[in-house]
Amino acid sequence: MRWVLPGGTGQVGTLLARELHAAGHDVTVLSRAPRSAPWRVLAWDGVTPGGWAQSLEDADIVVNLAGRSVNCRYGPANRREIMDSRVHSTRVVGETIARCATPPRAWLQMSTATIYAHRFDAPNDEATGILGGDEPDVPDTWRFSIDVAQSWERALAEVATPATRKVALRSAIVMNADPGSPFAILRRLSRLGLGGRSGDGRQYVSWIHEADFVRAVRFVAEHDALTGPVNLASPNPLPNSGFMRALREACGAPFGLPAERWMLEIGAIFLRTETELLLKSRRAVPTRLLEHGFHFDHPSWPDAARDLCARWDARSGASSRR
Repeated sequence: MRWVLPGGTGQVGTLLARELHAAGHDVTVLSRAPRSAPWRVLAWDGVTPGGWAQSLEDADIVVNLAGRSVNCRYGPANRREIMDSRVHSTRVVGETIARCATPPRAWLQMSTATIYAHRFDAPNDEATGILGGDEPDVPDTWRFSIDVAQSWERALAEVATPATRKVALRSAIVMNADPGSPFAILRRLSRLGLGGRSGDGRQYVSWIHEADFVRAVRFVAEHDALTGPVNLASPNPLPNSGFMRALREACGAPFGLPAERWMLEIGAIFLRTETELLLKSRRAVPTRLLEHGFHFDHPSWPDAARDLCARWDARSGASSRR
């Protein structure tokens, strides 16, 4: 199959491109800063059509992953870049697909499980989940994230692509054993003895193992009945306290110091990030994937954490031998 991945040079895009390429698929990545890769990489600006547009002709699947990293402080300039990079890239991808003589049969647009409300009482699935934005006593930065997610999906819906199926991939945190990934950061903190609960530890962590993420994307691409929002998340989200305990056990950390909310707020300022990434309760479940017969290889976090630690050790060993 021919896959085109706009914005496919980030953590998740590189993971997807690598696995698709290894499986024998034809992969084209669109990047604002093209660099050498085992697959084809074309330049684009994420705003205007260009020479890259031809890559969408006769492509089978487009997976748009473009968007500025949210791992930053939400000041005015960063807010503008976060929003514009998602909305503009989604619009230009859609408009280019609409002009194709032979358009892709599916457009999978990255979204985020952050679109759901901060809650503890029940899980959020695609049919009954509560969208966020109206929760009392949550920071303004959390409402901004909801605005971004909703604007992202609205841009997807507004472009008419009658010959191309559209799916919003509401992804949880992808746990992959690559340097710089969320898993790598949490593993390092755990190994340093800092892998205790965040805040009161009650907030749910929604996550998905790297192998299941790739398999789920391919599953959605191959199942024409799947349209609209699809949650890419393990069926077993768990509270932060249990999540961190399982990670400590998997990586051999004997203890983990807890971080109170005020500590995280101070740390976030120095690290130039936001506490939402740690404190918001994301309790997303993949009802639509399960209803269509998708099977998770790593449905539980303790098993997934052990596998990721083994992958980390194997990749670290391979890197040290090169």
